[in-house]
Amino acid sequence: MKTITTILLCATASSLHAQSLPPVPVPPENPITEAKRALGKILFWDTQLSSDNTTACGTCHQSSSAGADPRFGYNPGADGIQWNSDDIIGSPGVVDSDSNGMYVPNATFDLLTQVTARAANSYGMIQYAPELFWDGRASSTFTDPETGAVLIASGGALESQAVEPLMGSEEMAHQNRDWNSLNTKLVTAKPMALATNLPSDMAQALAIHSTYPELFTEAFGDATINAGRIGMAIATYERTLVADDTPYDRTQNGQAGGLTPDQEQGLQMFSSPMMLCSECHTPPMFTDFTYRNVGLRPIAEDAGRFGVTKDINDRGRFKVPSLRNVGLKSTFMHNGRLLSLDNVLDFYGGNTTQFPENQDPIIGQIFLPPMAIVPIKDFLANGLTDARVRDELYPFDRPTLINELAQNPLPVGTGTAGSGGFIPAVIAPSATPNIGNTDFRFGIKNALGQAQASIVLYRTQADAEAMGMPVVTLGPITLAGKGQGRGYGTIHWPIEANSTLLADSLYAQWIVQDSNGSNGEARSELVEVSFYEVDPTSCNCPGDVTCDSIVGVSDLLAMIDSWGECDFCGTDLNNDGAVNVLDLLSLIDNWGGC
Repeated sequence: MKTITTILLCATASSLHAQSLPPVPVPPENPITEAKRALGKILFWDTQLSSDNTTACGTCHQSSSAGADPRFGYNPGADGIQWNSDDIIGSPGVVDSDSNGMYVPNATFDLLTQVTARAANSYGMIQYAPELFWDGRASSTFTDPETGAVLIASGGALESQAVEPLMGSEEMAHQNRDWNSLNTKLVTAKPMALATNLPSDMAQALAIHSTYPELFTEAFGDATINAGRIGMAIATYERTLVADDTPYDRTQNGQAGGLTPDQEQGLQMFSSPMMLCSECHTPPMFTDFTYRNVGLRPIAEDAGRFGVTKDINDRGRFKVPSLRNVGLKSTFMHNGRLLSLDNVLDFYGGNTTQFPENQDPIIGQIFLPPMAIVPIKDFLANGLTDARVRDELYPFDRPTLINELAQNPLPVGTGTAGSGGFIPAVIAPSATPNIGNTDFRFGIKNALGQAQASIVLYRTQADAEAMGMPVVTLGPITLAGKGQGRGYGTIHWPIEANSTLLADSLYAQWIVQDSNGSNGEARSELVEVSFYEVDPTSCNCPGDVTCDSIVGVSDLLAMIDSWGECDFCGTDLNNDGAVNVLDLLSLIDNWGGC
């Protein structure tokens, strides 16, 4: 008598044949060039494209996680209640803030970091997709977000997708951000200034063209920066991220390093017409780019494709993802709730709860016997993994981003309670304290509403703990919100573009006037603010306090304007707490170009 394994393998053998990936389709309106690819890679990995300099496209799409997000953020889902069955594991974004960069409570997340309502898509096989995002809202027609003109008639889903998160107030932007503000920011922003360990192709491009206007000129012929060009550059880079060197591909191409016998058996079972896996996850892309309702969760929680098409048949349908590099992922499905391939196989094997409303009938026909689990999992986890993606090798290499470094500002001490026993808290993450960051800000929450609050900065932690004399006091401001623990506010503090600050760390603490606190005040936790400059080529000339690559009259005038006692002042070149003759002599000694 034949075993189930024999039946499955025989049923599959005749249908297996070599299948290799076709060439990547490229819209004629956006041909691939090396200059455009390099610019796109820089834009994709630059956190300065976000309003607060904390988030890049690549923050949520990392190669070693199959182009998805390895981080775990918790969204409470449709019911707004955390820690129950409709929760979503999505991508952490930004704390909500208004169009002036002032923190504001969000209806769902209050003053905490927002989390996306769906898991980040992998960028596997996106080069071939007719639409993108889980619901397919990024269409093949790329329309200029600024002018409404059609820039790509067909085949522009990558461009359509690339521009959306940059204006998303939960992902990368403050409320009501517009393209003019981003375009203007990039004119003066130093590319990749907040990253380190740049891949060689990025470093080489920046060695030749050190500004965004120069990079855009090289890629597009002139220095104009706009939404259409940003989308086209990022899409060009993404079109080169084709993971086509897996053991599966090597077997199809007759190369060494192909599938093991166990993985080959897993592929045959995966492709069996009895199991139906390949009906949706069709080789060689391992997706058919259709939309299916697999019955993972009730439609009421997320209507999926229906939100785009308004077709009742699309209720609860989501795009079928590619399974290439699926073994590198940490979450699965549109809501991120399945945390392993074992969980996924259990679901399709019928071992977990499914929701039948508008469920695709193919789901009930899937036959996944226990003896097939191990070889199929081996094939998926290993046979479809491109080592270049796993190890982040070219073209899947990347820099180290600012949000991967140590937390800064860093909590180093506790606060004191005020009304209702609430201890005011520093809103985190704040904008990054890099020198030259004109958007740096401190936020406060959990304080007494309508109270007066200031933020004080001390030279040392000991000074702060002794409540000594601060070197800088910002404020006071009147906190928004009403009642105990509901007060919040923001103070902006532009950081000078001066490398002499690199030797400094200051210790910051909010002080809230609160009659129910000790000595009539409540204090937030103490945070250490360490000033840094990731890119040492920017503003590193002693005496160049205006950061214009020359020590000259503008620096002298700035020094005269701040003459005298001046704790934490950029013109205090020797950092002794005063601008005086010693600093003037240092400036004269460095006079000239640098």
